Amino acid sequence: MSDAIHHECGIALLRLRKPLGHYLEKHGTALYGLNKMVLMMEKQHNRGQDGAGLAGVKLDMAPGQRYISRYRSVEAKPMQDIYQRIQTRIKTLVDGKPDRLKDVQWVKENLAFACEVYLGHLRYGTYGGNSIEACHPFLRQSNWMSRNLIVAGNFNMTNVKELVDELVTLGQHPKERADTVTVMEKIGHFLDKENERLHKEAKEVYGLSKLERSVYQMNNLQLPRVLRKAAAPWDGGYAMGGMVGQGDAFLLRDPNGIRPAYYYVDDEVAVVASERPVIQTAFGVAFEDVHEVPPGHMIWIRRNGDVSIEKVLEPKERLACSFERIYFSRGNDGAIYQERLELGRRLANRVLDAADRNFDDTVFSFIPNTAEISFYGLLKGVEDSLNEKKIQQVAALGSDYKAEDLKHILTRRPRLEKIAWKDVKLRTFITEDAGREDMVSHVYDSTYHVVEPKDTVVAVDDSIVRGTTLKQSILKMLDRLGPKRIIIVSSAPQIRYPDCYGIDMAKMGDFAAFRAAVSLIEERGMWHVLTDALAAAKAELEKPMEAQKNAAKAVYEPFSAEEISDRIAQMLTPAGVKAEVKVIYQTIEDLHASCPENLGDWYFTGNYPTPGGTRVANRAFVNYMEGSGERAY
Repeated sequence: MSDAIHHECGIALLRLRKPLGHYLEKHGTALYGLNKMVLMMEKQHNRGQDGAGLAGVKLDMAPGQRYISRYRSVEAKPMQDIYQRIQTRIKTLVDGKPDRLKDVQWVKENLAFACEVYLGHLRYGTYGGNSIEACHPFLRQSNWMSRNLIVAGNFNMTNVKELVDELVTLGQHPKERADTVTVMEKIGHFLDKENERLHKEAKEVYGLSKLERSVYQMNNLQLPRVLRKAAAPWDGGYAMGGMVGQGDAFLLRDPNGIRPAYYYVDDEVAVVASERPVIQTAFGVAFEDVHEVPPGHMIWIRRNGDVSIEKVLEPKERLACSFERIYFSRGNDGAIYQERLELGRRLANRVLDAADRNFDDTVFSFIPNTAEISFYGLLKGVEDSLNEKKIQQVAALGSDYKAEDLKHILTRRPRLEKIAWKDVKLRTFITEDAGREDMVSHVYDSTYHVVEPKDTVVAVDDSIVRGTTLKQSILKMLDRLGPKRIIIVSSAPQIRYPDCYGIDMAKMGDFAAFRAAVSLIEERGMWHVLTDALAAAKAELEKPMEAQKNAAKAVYEPFSAEEISDRIAQMLTPAGVKAEVKVIYQTIEDLHASCPENLGDWYFTGNYPTPGGTRVANRAFVNYMEGSGERAY
């Protein structure tokens, strides 16, 4: 993606289902679980680089012994920082006595992260500062094991104000209005209620002593009951993971399946992660062995190691985030790889038409690094078209032809080159305002002497959000090569609306497509479209959240997608660029055909899966029209 956006988060949950001694005997280390957690988190570093956190729970520790460990970091390489701190502590304790690592009892009693249950998180901040306090997992402490709660998630809630107000009506005094704190306190409140229910049951029904009641609570905790009550008012997209101090663990997925979560269970482990290949790689298992957590369901890993899938909330229409397939998730998931190929392939005919079907004078390339798979798909589609043309040319030769003529036809190939090279270090180096624009224009470098003045250059990107990097760097770089035409191809449709479920796209004015629509409105003197939409949006915001409609859609209704794409091309073309510039976007229809299981498209269509999303769109539009820089959620 040419425009850098912060997005998503990565989560990993691991429960060892055997005693630590089993892993020492079979795998050579009692720290098997810790090593696997580090591997899973490193394999998800694409999902969060602002911070990381790792927490662990030890089972059946004696009173007075530490059984919860947690490290968090906001260093430049947060996961490496956490692991180094753990390793330094281990080295200090075993220095000169390596045999201690073969003593399972010593390991469990003395090494902080020698746990049976782990929860890890990688953070991309969509709201708030990048401080250690903003890093998951969050910890709610208690002297009772079954009241301790550790929570980490990949989520955003759109109705935080309402959730905070509910906590206040319960008598709580939240320290801040952040969805992370609010969600944890909501779960914690009903976890307390569940403990109170079990305590009363143990006392009044079974006549147990105080110590026996505590054990009864630990063994009989009903987490589905807790989460049904806690999650009932949530509006957002979420994959919410958690651990209770006595050893229960869970991951809950939102009813629309917006945020991803996959799990794998065998006799040694129960594991959950944000991406399927993470589990496949870490545990050496096949694609079909890793399953999705169903929308509205939780994977519940009990204290005794039993695993079940429980329905918590009624599943709704599956609208899993299509951006996961286009860009966010790593492309080594077999299904995602095929979908990205198809996204590219379906663009081929429109791209060829824009290049006048001139195969010989068109150079195909991509904007590194995540657009590479869609680029391969585009090439497959171009090759299919070229092969059809070859068949016609061969047929036209008849029976009397020269070998050279046949060879010329059969050896024609699409011209593909790696034209753009991204200098990641240069992007981070640029800090001063003075000279910034000139420096930014060189974030991408090019391959020289592969483009001729008669050529059309086709460059594939996976999406265009703001278009800033295209204007400041990429188009200038491509124009220096001297082509007659530059075609920028987006494997995603036009981003028109804010996201509020985990992606940092909150302001309407940031989107190239929105700015293009406003530009067309201004050019054609259609001011009433904006003023009418503003009045409608304000009226919608007066309604209950569940009754609102997206008034911002009216901004786009007067124009075709092609008109907006052409205006985007005009807006993003820098002064001095000599080549003709054209922008081609994926269509909504081809997006859905390419990614049939992930139909969530609210950032493209404005069709939000939850009422809170529609409210965010209305508020974001009002903020834009009134010149407010506030976030819409």
